[in-house]
Amino acid sequence: MEKTLVLIKPDAVSSKQVGKIISVYEENQLTIESIKILIPDDDILSRHYQEHINKDFYPDLIEFMKSGRIIAMVLSSEDAIEKVRRINGKTNPVDAEMGSIRKTFGTNVTMNAVHGSANPIDARREIEIWFN
Repeated sequence: MEKTLVLIKPDAVSSKQVGKIISVYEENQLTIESIKILIPDDDILSRHYQEHINKDFYPDLIEFMKSGRIIAMVLSSEDAIEKVRRINGKTNPVDAEMGSIRKTFGTNVTMNAVHGSANPIDARREIEIWFN
């Protein structure tokens, strides 16, 4: 079984889409291994988004991610990382596939409802950040 991190972002939490989003993952045979609700601090976010620290959009991203509650989950299944990436859709909801979480619940590149780990190395690192 492979594990991946999923974050349901503040935009989706505040618009009360959490149940619908979790149902999509469960309907695709992903198992919730761990789940928690939190408002992340600068330390968690700077470690999670370390590759973006020097980018122009970083301050706005951090402010958005601290703007409300986040649902952090570890999901598992065979090929969990690729499965979640397919279910989530492309980062920009405009470009995301019809029926994907981001197309359905996202509004822009930042407020795109969810985050999913990109690869096994990121999944291990991100799970460590959010759950240890």
